[in-house]
Amino acid sequence: MSLRVAILISGSGSNMVALAQSMQGDHPARPCLVLANDPAAGGLRKAEDMGIATAAVDHRPFGGDRAAFEDALLRPLMDAHPDLIALAGFMRVLTPEFVARFEGRMLNIHPSLLPKYRGLNTHARAIAAGDTVAGCTVHEVTPALDDGPILGQARVPVLQGDTAESLAARVLPMEHRLYPAVLRRVAMGERGLLTLTDGMVGSA
Repeated sequence: MSLRVAILISGSGSNMVALAQSMQGDHPARPCLVLANDPAAGGLRKAEDMGIATAAVDHRPFGGDRAAFEDALLRPLMDAHPDLIALAGFMRVLTPEFVARFEGRMLNIHPSLLPKYRGLNTHARAIAAGDTVAGCTVHEVTPALDDGPILGQARVPVLQGDTAESLAARVLPMEHRLYPAVLRRVAMGERGLLTLTDGMVGSA
């Protein structure tokens, strides 16, 4: 029986699409839900077009009451009975209580080579620091922001004259390769580090 994967998004859902498209054939998992915190998130329509169940819980009416928002978020999530949860551009910080409920079963992709540059504006910060290499990381979600065991990283060079936008444009295709590869490994029970660099793949 295939594992059930719920994918949480906030926007266009490009990583969600990459994940969903990968879960075919002999893949050990299938998408069971795409859940957004914004009813206008473009990724919801993409998921519907792919035949995936969708739901949205708008965070804005809850103001700063994160616990109440998460209670509402849990309703469609638990109804979908997910085995794994993949955060794919989900732009809300989750409480420790929510994270603990899915300990070891929730993944996230972050656009930096963690532990560098947790939080936002990662590409601009990498350029400002003079880094010659940037990339993205897939990790298990823990209560600490952008923390948790690292499961995969993809590296791209920072080029002379790069802007945050041009660097992001080169990192994004690597995100679309790395996240599905890590998800497949996790669904198969593998938690070793996967690395991608300039088209080369390695594991530890």
